[in-house]
Amino acid sequence: MSNTKYKYIYGPVPSWRLGSSLGIDLLSQDRKICTFDCFYCQLENFEEYTSQRKVYVPTKDVMAEINSLPDVKIDYFTFSGRGEPTLAKNLGEVISELRKIKKERIAVLTNSTLLQDKEVRKELALADYVALKLDACSRELLEKINRPAPKIKFDEIIKGIKIFRNNFSGTTALQMMFVDENEGYAEKFVELAREIAPDEVQINTPLRACGVKPLSKEKLYRIKELFSGLPMKIRCVYEAERKEVKAISKEDTVRRRGKNGA
Repeated sequence: MSNTKYKYIYGPVPSWRLGSSLGIDLLSQDRKICTFDCFYCQLENFEEYTSQRKVYVPTKDVMAEINSLPDVKIDYFTFSGRGEPTLAKNLGEVISELRKIKKERIAVLTNSTLLQDKEVRKELALADYVALKLDACSRELLEKINRPAPKIKFDEIIKGIKIFRNNFSGTTALQMMFVDENEGYAEKFVELAREIAPDEVQINTPLRACGVKPLSKEKLYRIKELFSGLPMKIRCVYEAERKEVKAISKEDTVRRRGKNGA
């Protein structure tokens, strides 16, 4: 473990979806900056609630930190962190610069709220893997579970996901967080997955420390069974294997991801 204090990178972490993942946080604040205020989120200090993109951290500063990394073996560089990564207006620029110096694959974990923006879709298309959050199958559930910023609409999220999926040459995954509030709508999520046709569906429940109780293995396995007829890979968090990895800075990793989970 390194004693270096990192501002913009964290991990590597044992991701149940991506193997060994080194995180890049282009928001890099001590507060959460997001288009959602999900009621199951493990991050605290939520002070900026926005759907407006801007540069939070200069590209040169992020790249300087990446260039200073010790030799670590990872599967992915993953853009995530304390909020929604597509809010960073230099997301595409950083991905392009990263391509010049690193050979590892690049992933982005997004909550899908800004995909109606053509520029956001263009920047995301530079990645190898994009995980698209979809916790709601209606406007009512979106308001209850994700608590979106003003002007974020359910229909526009679905439209943006479909447009991106149809034009992206990399791997797309729908990441669905199931809790008591949306468990009973699983069949509607199956229909949405059939319409969107991602490469994989990720069935999740809150396992990180937060104020929401996760669904049991039995309940999540029943939900997974509903998706079994779809022509795509179906993954469940309870079945996932995690690599043994050692974070370069445990403090920076915990600050962005909480104390447990994946």
